[in-house]
Amino acid sequence: MSKIEKPVVIGITGGSGSGKTTIAHKIVEQMAENEHVLIMTQDSYYKDNANISMAERMKINYDHPDAFDIPLLKKQINDLLNYQAIEMPIYNFKDHTRSKETIHIEPADIIILEGILVLASADIRDLMDIKVYVDTDDDIRFIRRLERDIKERGRSIDSVIEQYLQTVKPMYHQFIEPTKRYANIIIPEGGENDVAIDMLTTKVHAVLNRK
Repeated sequence: MSKIEKPVVIGITGGSGSGKTTIAHKIVEQMAENEHVLIMTQDSYYKDNANISMAERMKINYDHPDAFDIPLLKKQINDLLNYQAIEMPIYNFKDHTRSKETIHIEPADIIILEGILVLASADIRDLMDIKVYVDTDDDIRFIRRLERDIKERGRSIDSVIEQYLQTVKPMYHQFIEPTKRYANIIIPEGGENDVAIDMLTTKVHAVLNRK
């Protein structure tokens, strides 16, 4: 039986390559052994594009709010808030669509949702106890994205650069950066800012104690 009535939900956002995932894992490292933390990534909730051709999938703007399955994400967070297990979707970045397999996820007392547009939807924002924006320089974010997409997602250098210039950068300024105004905490320098991460962890414990 959980020690609190309702899980704590932390939203962590920022541009691609800002250090969101690093911060999420550093929070986990600073939690006690009996404080079960679940990290969810918004990337898992891209819409299922299995019904369209690969050529059409390649044209989708994956940095636009419409690329995400917000109703499913909202439903599954609400299930977790009620301490119900979920079947989390898996997104295949090479095929640009959702896998047939899912991941069985058990509920946790602390839920961290990280992604580029987790603060863009009021439906998702309203479920959060703590909202965090990671503010990292454009050049650093681009280099990190370039390395990740080549190593982990099978992309070519040219395709990463083209996508960055055509959609990633303009969508960041149009949709992601404006969500900074919803944040309770803004962390400059991403995962390297240990002072800010310590403060964030302290805030998480304070919210947990209130619950």
